[in-house]
Amino acid sequence: MREAAFVNRNKDKWLLFESVLSKKTQVSPDKLSDLYIEVTDDLSYAKTFYPRSNTLIYLNQIASKAHLLIYKTKKESKNRVLQFFKYEFPLQFVCYHKQLLIAFLVFLFFSVVGAYSAGQDGDFVRLILGDDYVNTTLSNIDKGDPMAVYKKMGETSMFIGITLNNIKVAMFAFILGLFFSVGTLYVMMQNGIMLGSFLYFFYDKGLLWESSRTIWIHGTIEISVIIIAGCAGLVLGNGLLFPSTHTRLYSFKKSFKEGLKIMVSTIPFFIVAGFLEGFVTRHTEMPDWLAILIILASLFTIIYYYILYPIKLKKQVLHGIINSN
Repeated sequence: MREAAFVNRNKDKWLLFESVLSKKTQVSPDKLSDLYIEVTDDLSYAKTFYPRSNTLIYLNQIASKAHLLIYKTKKESKNRVLQFFKYEFPLQFVCYHKQLLIAFLVFLFFSVVGAYSAGQDGDFVRLILGDDYVNTTLSNIDKGDPMAVYKKMGETSMFIGITLNNIKVAMFAFILGLFFSVGTLYVMMQNGIMLGSFLYFFYDKGLLWESSRTIWIHGTIEISVIIIAGCAGLVLGNGLLFPSTHTRLYSFKKSFKEGLKIMVSTIPFFIVAGFLEGFVTRHTEMPDWLAILIILASLFTIIYYYILYPIKLKKQVLHGIINSN
């Protein structure tokens, strides 16, 4: 796009944003949020295609003013990693709650499909989980220890192996978003069916509660971040499908970068999930109250960091802009 066309298409939006920052115009918090995101997006575009232009200088000025207003009451952290997890990522992720909801609903739907299919066809569980797993678990049930599969490996080996495998699954969910989001939805379908058939298998044996209190100790975080990886894949795919006013290549690069940030955010959670599965899940003798406490704490942590905290932080940032001098 020629620079003149780029300016003509976006100048009214920039002037409105500048007017809001100067306290001359008032808009709703949601509108202000949209303007801020679009202006910073336009700034990135200008840096790429008009690197020595007056347009870039102008956009730098208004974006810098907004940044100062947002962070003027915050102490800048010298720790880049802390800054990413505490501010940068949550403020970005709040824009992708829609994609997160889609990934969750697809996963949930196919979990129900998996459970239903297992109930209709006795061989379906073997098809999905494999004969080896089913036969081993049936043997463990006969021995009176249905969850013994989580005790067969050493703690450290299991921790490392499970963590790396979960990260691999998550990366597939992300990278397959390159196929216009269809690949990501396939991974959500595959894992949802697996979970549904797994839960039905134990339900059919009268062991739903015992299996749930055990597997959800690590599974709460593990399944949650796989769904979040699905969200990252949808962000990537949507960048290809819906480039908006930008070129498809630029939109792809931007969505890949943002999706990658989502993936980076999941790494600590995958490590925690792997630790729980390797060192904690195997203790099936633990009291129910402790297992429930771990599950609820895990669920709250995921919901707070990926849903509640980004919304709260967004409101704080917008309040800072609106009430700044």
